[in-house]
Amino acid sequence: MKQASRPGRGGRPAQISVEQITAAAVDLLDREGLEALTMRRIGAHLGVAAMSLYRHLPGRDAILSTVVNHLFATALADLDAGPTWTGALTRFAVAYRRMLLDHPNAVPLLATHPVDPATAVPVLAGLLESLTAAGVDQDDALIRIQSVGVFTLGHALAQVGAHPGAADADADADADADADADDAAGADTDAADAGQDPDALDYYQRWFDAGLQALVTGFDRRDAPA
Repeated sequence: MKQASRPGRGGRPAQISVEQITAAAVDLLDREGLEALTMRRIGAHLGVAAMSLYRHLPGRDAILSTVVNHLFATALADLDAGPTWTGALTRFAVAYRRMLLDHPNAVPLLATHPVDPATAVPVLAGLLESLTAAGVDQDDALIRIQSVGVFTLGHALAQVGAHPGAADADADADADADADADDAAGADTDAADAGQDPDALDYYQRWFDAGLQALVTGFDRRDAPA
């Protein structure tokens, strides 16, 4: 992680940006878990005082929202709608799940912090257009996208949360973030190791594929003539 430059001779503050703050937050989240995302820890990660972050974002909640929006946007930035809405909806779910499993510590965050519509709408424009072009009413199209998104997020939450120590991590969530950083990192390592079990990975993949197919097929059958 590239740190922001230190103050110069004139005592000017280090120059940082929202993009640097977001990247630092994602890096800390991946390494140490959600409890590590404090203004002080992010500032230290960037090599600046915590107060300098407030010039760009008003507080921790704003940083969490920025992280959520960033991860969602980057996961789906290159989403190819393709020729059919069913294929587009499936590719959306696959791309979203890939990002979630690449950032397992972010899954509970996305489950509790909705993506800003200002971020989601442009990212999902191609998918929405694919549905409406097929004759799906826009409100129904949004319901289909949201349903598949919630299924994908819930499935990822079940997968990354199914490891020893998860309950202990939840019990410590209210403790001081910096004091618990090492323990959180250890729990995250256990989670990653559990997720690498081939049998478990195969099980979750088959479960996801079956559930996604049933969901998309169900919506498709609703459109068929009676």
